[in-house]
Amino acid sequence: MLLRLPYLALSTAFSFIRLLPMGDREKDLEILALRHQLVVLQRQVDKPQLTWPARALLAALLHRLPRVRLRQIHLIVSADTVLRWHRELLRRRHAKASRPERRGRPRTVRSIRALVLRLVRENPEWGYRRVHGELAALGIKVAASTVWTILKEHGIPPAPERGHTTWADFLRSQADAIWAADFFETKTFTRTTLTVLAVIEHATRRVRVLGVTAHPTAAWVTQLARNLAMDIQDAGTKIKYLIRDRDVRYPAGFDGVLAEERIKVVQTGVRMPRMNAIMERWIRSCRTELLDRTLIWDHTHLLHALREYEAYYNAHRPHRTLAGAAPLRPLPEPITEPDRLVHLDVHRRDRLGGILHEYQHAA
Repeated sequence: MLLRLPYLALSTAFSFIRLLPMGDREKDLEILALRHQLVVLQRQVDKPQLTWPARALLAALLHRLPRVRLRQIHLIVSADTVLRWHRELLRRRHAKASRPERRGRPRTVRSIRALVLRLVRENPEWGYRRVHGELAALGIKVAASTVWTILKEHGIPPAPERGHTTWADFLRSQADAIWAADFFETKTFTRTTLTVLAVIEHATRRVRVLGVTAHPTAAWVTQLARNLAMDIQDAGTKIKYLIRDRDVRYPAGFDGVLAEERIKVVQTGVRMPRMNAIMERWIRSCRTELLDRTLIWDHTHLLHALREYEAYYNAHRPHRTLAGAAPLRPLPEPITEPDRLVHLDVHRRDRLGGILHEYQHAA
């Protein structure tokens, strides 16, 4: 809207320049043609709606003409309306010139705003009144309404709505003690359905393929739970929770074996795969990077391929959650020598006949 008025003024100036070389007769003919078009349009339009820039330009062009002359010109508005617009423009200009500059209340210091957000983040149960009291105890003088405004600007809800623990908060706070398990299926070249059971650690993203079978019986699943419990004991890993869905292939013995190891089984909600999103994401990666690009012949071939992918996933594949590191491989020191950056010697290692590629610096 602010750029509209300069644009209209500039286009009007160019139109005036275009009229300079024209003769009086040509101008009179053009004026008569424009008046005729205006009369025709006035018959069709009930009440024209003019924007503020259009009103300002029209008032600036016509304010020097006498009122008698204005009444003789065919305008889309009355002469009194044009004069009223001009008076409003003058009133606004004088009012702005005489009005003192209003600065308003100064903005809260950035460090205080950061401290308010920090207190709320570290103490979710604190309301704005409690935060205001803590600031007063630190000798920081701000109004309670200022604290409330800061929280509102950053979209932080009131304390009663922040006090409860969400599923995401639970996963973040207990990630070091959470594993997740899930079944997924694939078909062989002969259309045989094979079932795979795998688990993943939330904190490190390390995955373990527990087993593959064409007939997932209760005894087979329970035995895999025993194998997992022994692996946990040998590795000395502290695990408190295992997330799984409500698949009927999990027998009661599966939960019983884990309960003996003081591992609580947490079941996801009905048709809520996002509660086990980390495990579901690994299954998608396994399908996209391996199973969709491989013809599986039989049980042995699938188990071999999954073991290779497990080793690749844990020891080489970068993870965004780990800032590009792999579960079993920390990030190396960044290369700072210019000579090494200019002469890079990177070798490729193929897995499973070239389906998976690993890149390493030459020794």
